Amino acid sequence: MNDKLKKILVPFILMILCEMILSSTDVLDLGLYCPHIGLFFVCGLLLGPYGALGGVLGHIVLSIMDGCAPLEIVFSSIYSFGVSYLAYKLWYTDFRNQKIMKPKLDNIYHLTIFISIIILCGLIFSIVHETLFSFYFFTTDLKEYSTIALFLNFINIAFITGIISIWISKKTDFIETPKTQNKQVNKKLYRILFYSLLIVTVIALISKILGVDKQILLVETVLIGILLFCYLTKPFVHKIETPDRDSIIEDIIQKFLIIILAISFLGMIISHFTYHIIDIDVNLTIYVMQGLLLTDAIIILSFIPGMIILRYTEKRVIQPLSSFSEIKKFIKENEKIESEGLVNLYSKYLNEKNEIGTLAKSYTDLINHNNNYIENIHKIEGEKERIKAELDIASKIQDANLPHDAIRNENYYITGYSHPAKEVGGDFFDYYELDDDNLAIVIGDVSDKGVPAALVAMITQFIIKQILTQERDPSKVLYLINNLLYENNPEAMFVSLWLGIYNKNTKKLKFSNAGHTLPLIKKDDSFEYLDVYRGIILAILEDFEYKTEEITLSNELILYTDGITDATNDNDECYGEDRLLDFFNKIKIDDDPINPLLNDINNFIGKQEQFDDMTLIYLKIR
Repeated sequence: MNDKLKKILVPFILMILCEMILSSTDVLDLGLYCPHIGLFFVCGLLLGPYGALGGVLGHIVLSIMDGCAPLEIVFSSIYSFGVSYLAYKLWYTDFRNQKIMKPKLDNIYHLTIFISIIILCGLIFSIVHETLFSFYFFTTDLKEYSTIALFLNFINIAFITGIISIWISKKTDFIETPKTQNKQVNKKLYRILFYSLLIVTVIALISKILGVDKQILLVETVLIGILLFCYLTKPFVHKIETPDRDSIIEDIIQKFLIIILAISFLGMIISHFTYHIIDIDVNLTIYVMQGLLLTDAIIILSFIPGMIILRYTEKRVIQPLSSFSEIKKFIKENEKIESEGLVNLYSKYLNEKNEIGTLAKSYTDLINHNNNYIENIHKIEGEKERIKAELDIASKIQDANLPHDAIRNENYYITGYSHPAKEVGGDFFDYYELDDDNLAIVIGDVSDKGVPAALVAMITQFIIKQILTQERDPSKVLYLINNLLYENNPEAMFVSLWLGIYNKNTKKLKFSNAGHTLPLIKKDDSFEYLDVYRGIILAILEDFEYKTEEITLSNELILYTDGITDATNDNDECYGEDRLLDFFNKIKIDDDPINPLLNDINNFIGKQEQFDDMTLIYLKIR
């Protein structure tokens, strides 16, 4: 079924059902336009012109069934449509620069607008229809109370069904919202029309109380109709907002309204039973009206103080909390909270000597501390980027000082590998031909890792090259290096070093060791650790005498740093010297064992990160 047709049909059926059910039980049957008249407000408020039309059609059917005069039905329907549509227009009117949204009782402003619209619509409806009655009914006891009875009937039913319908519409979303029109609106004109309508309605009410001539009442009624329908031409120009979250005050108001509704239903019961416990011959309108007046008095006595308390709660508690919640849209990861207005907003509550003041101070301090922290983080990030760039340069410089190409000739093949645990490291190696006959081989490991170790490694590497130009005895070279490092070692860093010189003619390898790991040498088709004098590490003890040793090298030699043997897996097991020896004895080396060894180490440590520099030199005599 068409959506618009549904919004006409539902109020039509609701009008008839409400009248039939409630009138049949004598509840709120005042002998006038009875229970259904309050539904005009609900139909218009929620379903706009379609709901107003459906309500009027139902009203027409009921009026015909009651035997009303055709002219009375016509005028009553016209004014009923206007009153119903007025509720819709007023709800979507911007009175206090508040957000315009679907009917929702989520704060004191919307609750105040809701009550005010009911009262205004009820006044217009009761005044207009009492004037119409005065032309068709002349019963004295009825005329005396008709305006009050109609007004009470309208506002009570509108209040009860309005609250319930708004709650239901929130769940079903069966509601008509106006489409925004791109028109220029003369706000001043419509403001004049609205206040004129309000003033004329009050004047008409006073006229009825004073009992002025019916002709004057008729003129006032016509004027009300003109102003009413002129105001209904006001276009919708405001955007309909959708709340992004439920509010605390809405939940409080709902609990408050449940209590008020309970009092209202109690009033209905009182009104109903009042008639049955008092003389049946007394006019029904008078006694039921008295029950409603009593109920409304109770509601007013509880409603007004409740509204004052709710308003105080909203202003002193809910609004500050809502202000604090605004911080959410200003929070972005790794960014400052750029909102001076937000801080100024919290500053209004700083002098409060309660939890709100404490919360405001905490939020203000939090924003300032956060911004200072983010600013410091940005500075640190900038510094980190600068350091990273410098480390990249340092890494390239260190890498440039290491040999990249293997030396391959008819006498030997030598290659090496080094990988620092950080951007730069303390491991270093070198091999180069001193002259046509001799090959220098160096491998070292500086204590610690990172930039300081890398600087010491590069200095040591440079010193070795300089000394080897004058001195070829490995032990004397180590002696000189040790003293130089000892004299300039403010951070007490030490270096393990192995230095060898291989003569391709004699196949003799002279070497000296300064606390470095034992080399692997191949003898009779198997590797074993070469038992050498270990010495002590460099830069620890001045004038230490190192020892030069010599062996005939006819096969293969492996030199490495302890980052290889100390590599650890998830079970805290080290790769170890035995596993290293076993690897070289099992693998068949055709040329270069470095990549197979690295694969074996990676398989062993699994997902564990490398924690120490790894360096290796492989020498094969042809």
